[in-house]
Amino acid sequence: MLTGISHLISPELLMVLSAMGHGDEIVLADANFPSDTFGQRVIRADGIPCAALLDAILPLFPLDQYDDSNFVLMEVVPGDPYKPVIWDEYKAVLKKYNKEAQARHTERFAFYERAKQAYAVVATGEKAQYANIILKKGVVK
Repeated sequence: MLTGISHLISPELLMVLSAMGHGDEIVLADANFPSDTFGQRVIRADGIPCAALLDAILPLFPLDQYDDSNFVLMEVVPGDPYKPVIWDEYKAVLKKYNKEAQARHTERFAFYERAKQAYAVVATGEKAQYANIILKKGVVK
């Protein structure tokens, strides 16, 4: 056990977060995301909501200050009437730790391509649709 580290962060996830370098990306994937199809490394976080995991990760994880696409959400497919209210939760967590950061959006298949290149994919238990996030790691100052 460690102090100051959320119990939601498994030893495997902590190791991955630590091993990632500047510019590496990690995907926090909802339960519907094809994690094993796209992930080079897949970390299971079954049963953990994505917003809670994001809130546990961001105090430890500097976002890339040189890339404005350091926090990316998957866009809603054109024509789909679904409104991802979870994005409001994500943006609130983001602002809690990084007031200047902005959430960006990318088209579904472009998101998949970016996920293929990610350092790791965390398969969460999040049931909301369009609840996937890409985080790009920055440097510790």
